[in-house]
Parts: sequence; structure tokens; C-alpha cells
Amino acid sequence: MQTELTQSGPLLDAHGRPAQVGWSRQPLLDANLENARFYALRPLQRFRLKRWDYYAVFSPRRFFSATIADLGYAANVFVYTLDFERGELHEEGLVIPLARGVRLPRGSSEGETVFANAKASLRFTAEPAARHVRVEWPGFHGGLGIDADIRLAVPPGHESMTIVIPIGARRFYYNTKINCLPAEGRVAHGGEVEELRPDTCLGSLDWGRGVWEYQSFWNWASASGFLPDGRTMGLNLGRGFGDLSRATENAVILDGRVHKLGDVGFDYTSGEYRRPWRFRDDAGRLDLTFTPFYERVARTNLAVIRSEVHQMFGRYNGWAVLDDGATLEIRDLVGFAEEHQARW
Repeated sequence: MQTELTQSGPLLDAHGRPAQVGWSRQPLLDANLENARFYALRPLQRFRLKRWDYYAVFSPRRFFSATIADLGYAANVFVYTLDFERGELHEEGLVIPLARGVRLPRGSSEGETVFANAKASLRFTAEPAARHVRVEWPGFHGGLGIDADIRLAVPPGHESMTIVIPIGARRFYYNTKINCLPAEGRVAHGGEVEELRPDTCLGSLDWGRGVWEYQSFWNWASASGFLPDGRTMGLNLGRGFGDLSRATENAVILDGRVHKLGDVGFDYTSGEYRRPWRFRDDAGRLDLTFTPFYERVARTNLAVIRSEVHQMFGRYNGWAVLDDGATLEIRDLVGFAEEHQARW
């Protein structure tokens, strides 16, 4: 059963539990994280709350991503870019004790997400009709630097894949993912400047808030691209976290409309990530083969925080059945699929 939410209201009730559980096409709930009740002592709550904004852009040449994450006892700020033509990945990250200098907004639809110090400056601005991603990191990649100024348009009525789920008795996850946002602007790196155009470049947002288990595992798959007829087509698939009985985050997004899926299996072999992955749902509406062409490995080991990500970039091929029963053929859609293990 997939429960679609249609009413606005608070995220958490007076006991710190999700007031509603399900999925929605827009973020309807107020993220009243001050109601979290993981610890008896209220001042300790912040150390278990996880909050992040992750932006990504696909262009014909590259994948670009920037993240500001507050993990409670520390923040993680990182930027990476993969040049598809050259097969070159460059990544830099900062761990900020107690998340000093990090500011994240209450909701996903408006406000500013900010981090700045002597090394780097990241600012994400959310407005109803657009998102603005600004990154200035002079020392990135050994001093070659990276400078990004990107506007992601949010067309009227464009839908998101939003879920609210419990994780055990005292934990929860509130997440909004928006695919296929037309991107324009530029990414300058290593003396080269790539101009982004909305007819060839698309961005996405992963906005998350919640209290997770200290030791966590999840899979995530995502893509934003164009069909031969010019329509935008996106994928968002996930599993491995929380109680998904009333809501998964699985969907096909066609021209800004969510076509909701139920449970989707990730058929792959952990440790052999370069082999093809298979994705099939429980209702016969999705059958995809994902063929990787590049592996990004990101490891963090800082005592309290430990994580390992295997993010595979590749191409999706197969089909999906839309809400109206039509079959959508998917050919060489560039995206990623990942395995993530964390202690955080």
C-alpha cells in the first residue's frame, strides 16, 4: 500500500513521531524538528538530527554536485565533478566540528543554505520558481579551483517525490527529491568554463531531514535526462532505510509529473559494482538494466562518523509503465546507482 498525503500540517506530533506517514507530490509538511524527542534532554536533540541539501546537475559533458550537510555533531561540505569525456573525477570535502558556520532552512521550498570559511563558500537559495547554486572553492583540486553559478528552474506544477516514514519507534525521515530541473549557468574548473543550457542540462535536489539509526545502509538510484522527443524523464529509486510499507520513494518522473511505483528491487552484487544492475518493481511496471561506466568511491573515517559510498555512473535501458497504462521506452538514460553504508 502506498499512502498519498494531500493535507498540509506539522511533520512531528507532540511526542516526536511523524504526524502523517506516506508520500506526496509536493512537500506539504512543516519540518518542526524542534518537536524531535529522541533524547530526554532537549538540548541533546541536535546531535541526532541529520539535515542536508544535495544538488546535482547533468550536462552532456559532466556531472556536478554540491552538498551542505549538518550531521548534528559535525557538518560535511563537499563538491565533486565527473568529466564524462575524460573519465576524470575530482572531489573535495570539509568536515566542520559542531557544524559551525552552517545554516540550513526550515523547509525545502524557500530560504538559504549557507557555508563559508577561508577555504570555500557555498550558498544554495530556494525560491518557488527557481533554485540558485553558488560555489566558490579556489583551492579545489590542488588549486585549480572550481566556481559554479547555476540556476535551476522549477516550472509551475513541477512535482517532487516526497516521503515521510518512521524509522523504528523514535526515528523518522522526511525527504524531498526533485528531478529534471532545467539548468543554466556555468561551471568553471581548471581554467575551462562549461556553459549550461536548459535544453541540454538538468539538475536535481535531494533534501533530507530526520533522525536515523547510527548504523545505516541504503541504496539510491537517480537520473534526469531527455527523451528523443524533447520531454524530460527522471528516475528516483531507493531502499534500505526505515519502514517503507506505506511509502517508498520510487517513481518515474515524466515532464515534471510523478508516476509512483511501489517496491523496487535492486538486483546487484555488493563488491562487484561494475557488473550490470537490474531494477524491477513488484507490480510489473518497471524493468531496467543499468550498465555502469564509472565508479566513484567516497570514504570517511573520523571516529564517530564513518561512511563508504560506491556511486556508479552508467546508462539505464528498459521500460516503465506510466499511470495511464502507456509503456515508456528508456534508452541510454545517463544516471547513477549507489550503495551507501554509514555510521553517523
